[in-house]
Amino acid sequence: MLRLQPKLDLSLRSVIVRDGTHWSVVKLEPQYSRVTLQSADGEVRLAHVRDLLNDPRCRQSSRSSPLPADRGRQPADFDDLTPRQRDLTLLRVAHINELRTGYRSGDPLQALEGEPKAEYDPAVTPSLEARRRAKEAELERLDRLNTSLLGLQKASFRTLKRREKLLDERGIMGCADNRWLRERCGHYRLDERVREAIYAAYEESLVRSKVSMETKFLWVHQYLAETAEPGAAPVKVPSNSTLRGLWKEWFGPGGSRQRYAVSAAALEGHMSPERKQHVVVYRPGQVVALDTTPVPVMVIDPISREPVRARLTWALDVYTRSLVAFRLTLSSEKSVDVAMVLRDMTMPLPMRPGWDDDMEWPYPGVPAHLVAQFAGHKVAGLPFFTPETVTTDHGGPYRSHDLVRALDVLKCNILPARVLRPTDKQAVERAFKSAQSLLFEALPGYTGADVADRGIDPEGDAALTIQQLEHLIATWIVKDWQNRRLGSYAPSWDPMGDQSPNTLFAASMAQGGFAMEIPEPETFYRLLPSSNTQIQKGRGVKVKKLYYWGPILDHLDLPRRGGRHGRKKWRIRYDPRDRRTVFFQDPDTHAWHELRWTGLPASGHIPAFNDARVDQMLKLAKTRGIVPKTDAELRPLLLELLKTHAPVSEWRSQLKKKEKLARSREIHQGAAAAADRPMPAQPSPLDADGLELHPATARRAPAVEHSWEEQDQLVQDSLDAERALRRQRAVAPQPVAPGTRLGGSEKRNLFLIPDEEWLEGETEEAS
Repeated sequence: MLRLQPKLDLSLRSVIVRDGTHWSVVKLEPQYSRVTLQSADGEVRLAHVRDLLNDPRCRQSSRSSPLPADRGRQPADFDDLTPRQRDLTLLRVAHINELRTGYRSGDPLQALEGEPKAEYDPAVTPSLEARRRAKEAELERLDRLNTSLLGLQKASFRTLKRREKLLDERGIMGCADNRWLRERCGHYRLDERVREAIYAAYEESLVRSKVSMETKFLWVHQYLAETAEPGAAPVKVPSNSTLRGLWKEWFGPGGSRQRYAVSAAALEGHMSPERKQHVVVYRPGQVVALDTTPVPVMVIDPISREPVRARLTWALDVYTRSLVAFRLTLSSEKSVDVAMVLRDMTMPLPMRPGWDDDMEWPYPGVPAHLVAQFAGHKVAGLPFFTPETVTTDHGGPYRSHDLVRALDVLKCNILPARVLRPTDKQAVERAFKSAQSLLFEALPGYTGADVADRGIDPEGDAALTIQQLEHLIATWIVKDWQNRRLGSYAPSWDPMGDQSPNTLFAASMAQGGFAMEIPEPETFYRLLPSSNTQIQKGRGVKVKKLYYWGPILDHLDLPRRGGRHGRKKWRIRYDPRDRRTVFFQDPDTHAWHELRWTGLPASGHIPAFNDARVDQMLKLAKTRGIVPKTDAELRPLLLELLKTHAPVSEWRSQLKKKEKLARSREIHQGAAAAADRPMPAQPSPLDADGLELHPATARRAPAVEHSWEEQDQLVQDSLDAERALRRQRAVAPQPVAPGTRLGGSEKRNLFLIPDEEWLEGETEEAS
């Protein structure tokens, strides 16, 4: 494309701009390379031609230049035109080439059919002026529609001549219309009183109910009319379309509900200038968004055999769009569940049975066998890191003190979204929608977006168990989501490139490196809620209304730690999902010990129960008038709550669905709590290359230990053992059976001849 440097016209009466001032050329002395300039104020200045040509602050004014001035803008380019404008420009160039050379392409080697025409052939019509007249006549013969589309409806002889000159000077852009790329008009210049009236109308719109834009414009006119000073000149108010554009630019589109707009405006007024700045995300782990949503798929609970609906909590890295952690729960998510999701994103995901080798750790820079050596298992292709900032909504689990303390343990910052503002974490909201269209809609038991879109019987269509759905989601994330093209969410440094979450994470590793930090197993205990309590001799420690004991408690004195609870109380960690055990850290070795509930039997097993079941048990004891002295007296009440009064064979048919779901949620919570606990220390295994693997601290998939029938039998056996134990304690010690009439003679053979020692013993006994 032809590009020419801008010319500086120094002929008489031409105008140039230097240092922002317009100067007219009043005298030119080329023999001395000198020019005399005069400003609009009458100031006369003598300048050297070389100085004007080499001065970057000197340019040609648009008042006298035949070329369009840039006016501080970048020069116009062919790429700035729209596709339709490009076609029109090329068609104009073709007409100019035809009248000059006889060929529309301008090259005889690329002649079209019927070219050259006689009136445009230089060999037949050598006069350029005659060819111009012929082209003018041809354009006049065209219908008005074609000439209007080409912009040549007034293409006279002089227009064609001018287009030829512009084509030589500016190249292909000489045939483009200057109005296509004219300077933007910028913002409308408002009077200060109009600006004041617009802001006054905006403040009034936040106080009143939601009104239309026309009413707001009426308030602007009313404010100007009532606040105008007597005798002042009337203020020119812009049109409604201009006011609409200004209102949208200043205050946003205004499509939200009125109470949400009021709360957002109040929040903006109390925010500091630092907090009003936008967060620019440019690396993995900088911002991680957490959210929970109901899974739109009915699943089969393997315990109750009933179709249930689970809840999905997952964490999304905002920069790479990687789903770094997720968790399925039957009940509403608790703060401990969210804390375990945060722990999961800091740990490498282990390879699962049935996964292909292409799902293993794929990122260059850190070999897969090195990651497996530190993790203790083969690692799947999913990023893991400690997040810097976590964005959540204002749900109960996300506002709890336990989650804030967990974030403090992981050294993360929390950035809560604005109230009722899902756009503040739109990345994770969009991920839920994508998962719905890419995965959940294809599964049996899909319930649709709401009740109106639901099928005939989604409960009857349910075919997947919650364990199968958890495995399916994990496989889909590693295999499909992490390799999916981002499209409009590509990074700023490669907006048109093909990028996926995995390629973005690999590029970030190449740019800034990767800190492979695997948390210690003790992190699980530090994320659990704590309770400060005293050790009572003979009873143990009381945590959340239950007593726990372990052998470690018999060897402890008063705690030596300082603080408010340091004189007499010890810190005990407990898991609200499974209240059968609590965890105590040895002050000398810092090892963790499990303390069992004193109501548990010495042998046997009792199903897991959570905080809600404990409250229900204590409430039942209170209504029955029982004031137990030991937790062993609460065990029968707990077992009664864990079963019904009907026989075991009829349990499943008599138990209500609500009670089934509550029991299933309790068992699943216990299984999840057992899966989150760190594995005990074992001898370090060796991999295929002979490298020593560290003890595994991997995430284990929660598995239910027993089916529904096994749970029934387990509860029944526990209840029978408890009743037998109580009967044994209630009955006095059984008397020893008396000896037989024959004494011990039946124990020996009567036909054997007794020896002398036996006879002497019998004689002595008789005497």
